[in-house]
Amino acid sequence: MRMSFPKDFLWGAAISAFQSEGAYLTDGKSLSVSDVRLHKQAREKHIADTEIAVDFYHHYKEDIQLMKECGLKSFRFSIAWTRILPEGEGEVNPAGIDFYNRVIDEMVANHIEPVVTLYHFDLPQILVDTYNGFVSRKCIDAFVKYAKVCFENFGDRVKYWLTINEQMVITQIPSFQAITSMKEAYQAFHHMNIAHALVTKLYRSMHLKGKIGPCISYTTRLPATFKSSDVLLAYEQDDFNVFSLIDVHVYGKYPPYFIN
Repeated sequence: MRMSFPKDFLWGAAISAFQSEGAYLTDGKSLSVSDVRLHKQAREKHIADTEIAVDFYHHYKEDIQLMKECGLKSFRFSIAWTRILPEGEGEVNPAGIDFYNRVIDEMVANHIEPVVTLYHFDLPQILVDTYNGFVSRKCIDAFVKYAKVCFENFGDRVKYWLTINEQMVITQIPSFQAITSMKEAYQAFHHMNIAHALVTKLYRSMHLKGKIGPCISYTTRLPATFKSSDVLLAYEQDDFNVFSLIDVHVYGKYPPYFIN
């Protein structure tokens, strides 16, 4: 029996803003936590940082043509919060809006479906400096405002939205959000869940014709042996790192094992 994919199946590829755009302080963009973290690592470990990356900011037209030649039907990319709201929650930066309008228009013109991630590891550094990022409830309001600006400016052409990329990853790797303790990590995790829910409700209230959801890091743990203790440990790791977050998004509450 031959299996086939639906005709409208979206074959594609993906990038994030900080990994690809470069132009890290161009046209009003401010520093993100990723800029700060990778600049430090670049000095210490002699690896690439975010200043240039693959310079998608200046070469997006050529890159989109390469996508077309590859036969891509969709392309997932993230919007840099720091290009849209350089102060994290203040005035909108017209140059940032213009850049993403041009990118989206170029994709649509080449019949490539844009799939947009709102927050992919690059929290504005100023929000960390001001009130410790998502450890504070104030960051929830900032994220909702940022999302609304994106929906208003790009929602007519973008039909697929992702709220937060790999939430369990960025709350458990301290340097990704300037988190300093396990207590802060779970506080930020909780606030991100609220932020995701509010942004999802906002999107639906705006009656935009598209879909929105989270991007979960789904990693399956396999037991090291057939011993019951190893099997149970693998299950517990999956529960804490994958299924607990899915439960929150689907049912709106934390599972008892997570709370306990």
